[in-house]
Amino acid sequence: MASVRIQLEQYLIAEQARFYRLAYSYLQNRDASLDAVQTAVCRALERHASLRDPAMLRSWFTRILVNTCLDMLRQQKHTMPVAPDELDAGSYEDPLPDDGLLASRVRRLPLAEQTVINLRFYEELSLKEISAVTGVNLSTVKTRLYTALRKLRVSLEGVTFE
Repeated sequence: MASVRIQLEQYLIAEQARFYRLAYSYLQNRDASLDAVQTAVCRALERHASLRDPAMLRSWFTRILVNTCLDMLRQQKHTMPVAPDELDAGSYEDPLPDDGLLASRVRRLPLAEQTVINLRFYEELSLKEISAVTGVNLSTVKTRLYTALRKLRVSLEGVTFE
């Protein structure tokens, strides 16, 4: 079990920027995102013995982080988006690529669909990994992805990009 803990610690150190980006995609707030990552890391370290298959470390921790973010959103009851120019300077100042039209349309989707889009395209998880992270079956993940992409296409039709 000690080797699992060491592997977990190395993973947490190496991927901390990715964790922040994922948390920010849910919470849209620098401080709340950092709090979510810290909480998820603590939970993972406390529960490392529950990780049965070290090969599933990425999915296991991502699920912990997503659940932490969802818990925080439920506690807040609403989110207050922060403009990128309002973020403090530092190593975490630009968490998401292109915070333009597409990102704003993704944030308008229902939370379940946002989750699938964020995990698939920002975090580059496979559909099977998304299923493991979210705890829903694979066909539901596929349906949510298809629905979200269709909604995005419809909302962007007629929009010209310069």
